[in-house]
Amino acid sequence: MSGTMLDCRGLACPEPVLRVKDALERGAAVLAVVVDNEAACQNVQRFAGTRGCRVEVHPQGEGVFRLDIRAGQGQVPAAASGGCCCEAPAHPGGLVYVIASDTMGRGDDLLGRSLLQTYIQTIAKVEPLPQRIIFYNSGVRVVATESDALAALQALQAKGVEILVCGTCLDFYQLKSAIQVGQISNMFAIMDATIHAAKVVSPL
Repeated sequence: MSGTMLDCRGLACPEPVLRVKDALERGAAVLAVVVDNEAACQNVQRFAGTRGCRVEVHPQGEGVFRLDIRAGQGQVPAAASGGCCCEAPAHPGGLVYVIASDTMGRGDDLLGRSLLQTYIQTIAKVEPLPQRIIFYNSGVRVVATESDALAALQALQAKGVEILVCGTCLDFYQLKSAIQVGQISNMFAIMDATIHAAKVVSPL
């Protein structure tokens, strides 16, 4: 496959996504991207999809993936556009919840975990439903631990709520293989989601 080659093996999240973003913005119409873990593969694939690109994933063995990316209708190479244009946000704004801890409030941790479970269960009962819920830092434990909150999150996801989970945080807490709801994400996607949100809500 001819085009721009990006070897992103060994790069920490979200660097592979940022390199793909930069290449597309520089006008690359065809990209071959190599990553060395499934989370990076999924992150690049999702990002390219939000830019209107066609993506083919080719497993290479031993955790290595090659993604063949072709600019689609949503991504016009700069050299062929004949001018500049304003790009619409990839994710139109909506309500976003951010869960940055596995407890709610300060004080007793057991009480804090119970409060957070109730908080998450209550999200489904309050209008409007969020567009997405983001988990990072110790908040990622919520999506990898059996609890009433986990069941509530699975129900919210079934209703179309997007659940983003920080991959770096899952790695830190050694929970990547234990995730039970949501999709592993990266800091670029988290930043993009909060910047374009109509409102961001987080339990204190």
